[in-house]
This record gives sequence, structure tokens and C-alpha cells, in this order.
Amino acid sequence: MSSSADSDKPRILVVDDDSDVRFMLHRYLGRHGFDVEVAEDGARLRALIDEQDFDLVVLDLNMPGEDGISLARFLRDNHPVGIIMLTAAAEVVDRIVGLEVGADDYVTKPFEPRELLARIKSVLRRLENPAPAAAQSAAADGRIAFGGCSLDTDARRLFDADGEEVTITSMEYDLLKAFADHPNKVLSRDQLLNLAHNRDWEPFDRSIDIRITRLRRKIEPDPAKPQIIKTVRGAGYIYVVGEDG
Repeated sequence: MSSSADSDKPRILVVDDDSDVRFMLHRYLGRHGFDVEVAEDGARLRALIDEQDFDLVVLDLNMPGEDGISLARFLRDNHPVGIIMLTAAAEVVDRIVGLEVGADDYVTKPFEPRELLARIKSVLRRLENPAPAAAQSAAADGRIAFGGCSLDTDARRLFDADGEEVTITSMEYDLLKAFADHPNKVLSRDQLLNLAHNRDWEPFDRSIDIRITRLRRKIEPDPAKPQIIKTVRGAGYIYVVGEDG
């Protein structure tokens, strides 16, 4: 994916208007084996990503000029990159919107660089393991059914009934895998956050609900009346296996 001279290193673009954050992440991620570029605003991001290939963008949500929501939407529509958003603790609504437009994960400021590093590695695991077209049919027997769709856990990809790939983020994959590992079992939001996102539940954290709403649009015949991933009122969600609905 990379066009860098050192193509073995994953390429990270850090976009933040805070020069201290850019400097710190440039050094820290560089010491941990990444090829890092930095940008101070949306204009610089657009210029860099037109010139170079990146594997993942660390994107500040609240910047002057074009904000992180608009830039995340631009990236998701035009570039096959992972997106991790940096958000302030008070930016709950904007964080939700960021997840809805397709960000893979978020980290709340102030953050531990080690936490961001772990989340970068998690997102890159999916991006670094594309499934060649010739291998997709060979892996079919190992797929897990979600209604008419199937989840290929080797390739970390979701396919529809016609064998066409359905685009999912790395966090959406992790959520499907958590359900696949616990069929017909009610999982609370807290359990799902730990199983799928390696994250503890926070008050007003709606990320699980947002992911499930997005996944239902992709796997349910009628997302308004889900039969595959059902809501258990007051308890959480359940992946239903062995029912006709």
C-alpha cells in the first residue's frame, strides 16, 4: 500500500492543529516502527494524501477550518485507509457522528500514547490482511453465516449472498467476531466493548449501538425488524443462530 522508500513500515498520517501533539506522535510512532507524516489542517491532509499512500490517518476532530468530521467523510469516500479520531472528552455528539461516517476507532484527549499505539495496531491488522479474489471462494467453507451474509475470519472480510464484499470497518469486524464467538448468548454493552473494542464502558458511550445499527443495515433483510442481531431490552444484544426468524 505504501509508496515510501521503506515500504515495510506502515505509513501513518497524523492530522492535528496542536504542534505539540504532532511532534510527540511523530517521534513516538516513529520509534515504534511506523513511517509518520504530519499535517496541521485539512488542506495539508488533502495535499499529502493526493501525493502519497497512507495506511492509517490519526485525525483530530476539532480543528479550525475543515473539521475532523468532514475530513473523515472525505477519507472514507475516497481512500482505503484506517481512521482513528482524536476527540476531547466533551465531544460526545461529534464523536458519535465520526463513528457514523466510518471512523474505525477513537481515542479521547488527553491520551496515553500506548493506548493510541494499541488501537493503531488493531486497525492495521485488518488492513494488512487483504483477501485475494482467488482465495475468497476457497475460504468459503470457513465462513460464519450472518443471515444471507458470511464473515470470513481468515480474511477479516464480510461477503453478501452473491459473494460480493460488503465494506466494514475494523471495529465492525471485531464486533461481528465477538457475536460469532458467542452465538445465542446475550452480551451486554460492557461485554461487547471489552470483547470487540478492548475498551471499558463509559457513561453515555453509544459506540456499540452505532456499530450495531450500521451492521444491521448490511446484514439484516429488514434492519427495522432485526432477526440476526436482536436487542434484548435492558440487557444488551444477541446473535441468533438456528432460528428462521
